[in-house]
Amino acid sequence: MAFRASLRLAAKAGPGAAAARSAPRQLYSQAAAAPTSTLAGAPSGSAHDAALPNPDPADDSRSARLVAEYAPFMVATYSRPPPVFVKGKGSYLWDSESRKYLDLTAGIAVNSLGHCDPVSAKLIAQQARTLIHASNLYYNPWTGALSKLLVETTRATGGMHDAAATFLCNSGSEANEAAIKFARKVGKQTSPSKTQIVSFRGAFHGRTLGSLSATPNPKYQAPFAPMVPDFLTGDLNDIPALQELITDDTAGVLVEPIQGEGGVRVASDEFLVALARRCKEVGAVLVHDEIQCGLGRTGRFWAHARLPEEGHPDVVTAAKALGNGFPIGAVVVNGGVAGAMKVGDHGTTFGGNPLGARVAFSIVERLAGEGLLGEVKRKGEVFEAGFERLRGRWPELVKEVRGRGLILGVQLTEDPAAIVKAARERGVLVITAGENTLRFVPSLLISDEEIEEGLRVLEAAIEATR
Repeated sequence: MAFRASLRLAAKAGPGAAAARSAPRQLYSQAAAAPTSTLAGAPSGSAHDAALPNPDPADDSRSARLVAEYAPFMVATYSRPPPVFVKGKGSYLWDSESRKYLDLTAGIAVNSLGHCDPVSAKLIAQQARTLIHASNLYYNPWTGALSKLLVETTRATGGMHDAAATFLCNSGSEANEAAIKFARKVGKQTSPSKTQIVSFRGAFHGRTLGSLSATPNPKYQAPFAPMVPDFLTGDLNDIPALQELITDDTAGVLVEPIQGEGGVRVASDEFLVALARRCKEVGAVLVHDEIQCGLGRTGRFWAHARLPEEGHPDVVTAAKALGNGFPIGAVVVNGGVAGAMKVGDHGTTFGGNPLGARVAFSIVERLAGEGLLGEVKRKGEVFEAGFERLRGRWPELVKEVRGRGLILGVQLTEDPAAIVKAARERGVLVITAGENTLRFVPSLLISDEEIEEGLRVLEAAIEATR
């Protein structure tokens, strides 16, 4: 109805307006014929060199016209570069100018099986013709099947050994909100004053008010202060401080085994084990936020699976790769947490709908495969070797390489914005994190050839900005 009304308004406004409003259809039609050749070679000239394969769209381009038409109606919560992406396949995206980009971001660690994964696309089409949504007032096969699969896969792959149940939701923020509520419920069964939630500097747990309160970054928190009370902050990998930070009043502790948004900063195994031990001493619920680093990205199904059982969490949250682009989140809990929750304590309208759950079921089965996980580790080593070559060439620029598997960060000594732009105009997409860090979270199916091409273009982009 809204689209037809838009067309009627366009007709009244004249042919020019109608043409502008038909832009999305035209762009997607053009994208269907986008070239499928390999990524163009990366020249080493200036970012403004006319020979660049993917210069940012000009002010008079169809991309710019589309942005000018629709951006005024979008709440300005993001600062976006000029390209308008209309098609994806595997590790590649195409923009509205039919230009091809190697995507080393995977939708911020979402498209772990690549853009427009054909298996997921087929399942979405099948389930959309069968049942999309009936609400959580009723059972459906896929919500239960996915919940069971996540519990069994967690145990089978060396993750949380006492995993018992799953709550399904729609996003990472919702998963962490649920985990905070679960921790508070468990804590208050012990004492009314056991309400404190602890997180760590550099963390990013979401933008809803509860998860934002656990994200101690003034850039995100200040516009929405005051935060939810009883949230405390510690320093990642500071073991001696845990004794005073986590007390009998602590209900829950949120930690990312690898901080993604915080700059790909890795929590040490020793710290995570000490953290779990301290939580057990005071009866606090330990939550591992694996929304970005979990589901195969480190080369293990869960990043915490490398830890001994004494270091395991009570709760693990997931989203991003769980739907490979379809919105879905999950909270896997042990029996103690599951037993504290009663009917009516929490809920969700769309979470675990048959469409999302069926897609995620297939994705979990595939992401847990030993062959895929082994390849993630090996591919991560290829990336790291390439980054070390860059470090050898520009030691004054490249300070450190961090991460595991295919969640990697390259710490620079300067703002990487110019390098990001130069790489984009040479056909490779990279993103930043933390302070002066380039973040690499590509599809887990990225090929060796694509990795090497990405590294060559990154080198050319750095050279162009020197």
